[in-house]
Amino acid sequence: MLVTLMNLLRACWRPSSNRHARTGSDAAGRQDGLLWYKDTGQHVNGEFSMAVVQANNLLEDQCQIESGPLSFLDSGPYGTFVGVYDGHGGPETACYINDHLFQNLKRFASEQNSMSADVLKKAYEATEDGFFSVVTKLWPVKPQIAAVGSCCLVGVICGGMLYVANVGDSRVVLGRHVKATGEVLAVQLSAEHNVSIESVRKELQSMHPDDRHIVVLKHNVWRVKGLIQVCRSIGDAYLKKQEFNREPLYAKFRLREPFHKPILSSEPSISVQPLQPHDQFLIFASDGLWEHLTNQEAVDIVCSSPRNGCARKLIRAALQAAAKKREMRYSDLKKIDRGVRRHFHDDITVIVVFLDSSLVSRASTNRGPALSLRGGGASMRSNTLTPT
Repeated sequence: MLVTLMNLLRACWRPSSNRHARTGSDAAGRQDGLLWYKDTGQHVNGEFSMAVVQANNLLEDQCQIESGPLSFLDSGPYGTFVGVYDGHGGPETACYINDHLFQNLKRFASEQNSMSADVLKKAYEATEDGFFSVVTKLWPVKPQIAAVGSCCLVGVICGGMLYVANVGDSRVVLGRHVKATGEVLAVQLSAEHNVSIESVRKELQSMHPDDRHIVVLKHNVWRVKGLIQVCRSIGDAYLKKQEFNREPLYAKFRLREPFHKPILSSEPSISVQPLQPHDQFLIFASDGLWEHLTNQEAVDIVCSSPRNGCARKLIRAALQAAAKKREMRYSDLKKIDRGVRRHFHDDITVIVVFLDSSLVSRASTNRGPALSLRGGGASMRSNTLTPT
């Protein structure tokens, strides 16, 4: 069992540039140095554009788009699933989520024969439990996996409704057309769990009234226990279970005092809303994008660009902003290799999902071709994911 688990995770530890070669076909996207992109594709509710740029030694962002059946039942819900997983401490948790979250969602959607907030919540719980099982089994040989975690942002378009679930600080922004003015306004749809936000700090402090150091200002940055900026995540077992906050975990992660209830939470903030004809597109992105672009700037770029390649254009705009902050040229930033690149910007993942209102409105009867695509190029038809 231990050997099997190590093999499952080993792919996450390899540099992405060694895993994905650039090919002549665009079916699974293209690789250009540290940039992977799929400029355009079709999902059952419209079109999409997708791009990922690496900054860390190991790519810690993972993502996927799944379009077609959302359960294992022929009569079950049908639509589009989008996931952005921003890892920290390593890529293992984000890789695990990429392999298991959508399958867990399909399992619970099959049990209920519908899509719902409850299905999403249960899928998150099952994914967290599954990863904790991996941490437990690997603890004797790889204890540092207890300090690996991931933000997890999910959007599901199904039956004319949009379901959004989030833990961490990735973000989804809606581009909404305002008929009276002709503008396309940015509407943020996800709640974020970063203690740099005062309301998030206060919520965490209210949940831990006896811990005066639950949030600490360290090097001018607010961090939970002085260690991490997000207060919700998948993984990070060392801050959720006392049994993993001990040797042989590195001393820098170990807390001096024991804790008796989880410090971090894996419970997602979930919203459900009907999609309207004036809702034009959704931008799903890790915080590497939002560090350099405002919501409205991102929406304006999508509006002023061809659909084909717009995710790549958003990443370029973010990198240009990062270069400008460091008073350097964008062309010079592009020459910096992974690892060193992290001093200038984070891994960045962007998925732009365009909404065709006619397809969204008849989503319950539309049975377009199924699609499964992961950022970085792993692609398969969704029927190959169904258990035999």
